Amino acid sequence: MKNYNRDLLLLYKEEAYNEDLLQKEVECLHEILMRVECNDSFCSAHELVTRNQLTQKARKIIKAIDGPELRPFNFLINKN
Repeated sequence: MKNYNRDLLLLYKEEAYNEDLLQKEVECLHEILMRVECNDSFCSAHELVTRNQLTQKARKIIKAIDGPELRPFNFLINKN
């Protein structure tokens, strides 16, 4: 198995999967997660609210989340 630097918990029935099928399943899950975890997907699903404005600009959203915490009175709102 390739090391994807993530922890996945995959539950399966032992008689239904062999090692090749399990490897294929993990690779497919990795591909799905890589597409979803990119900055473009994150920015299209969130808005940044500051004290005076609401923005959907990707550059401002990425700049706001770069630190360990959001600044005071900055909020991320999920549009879903």
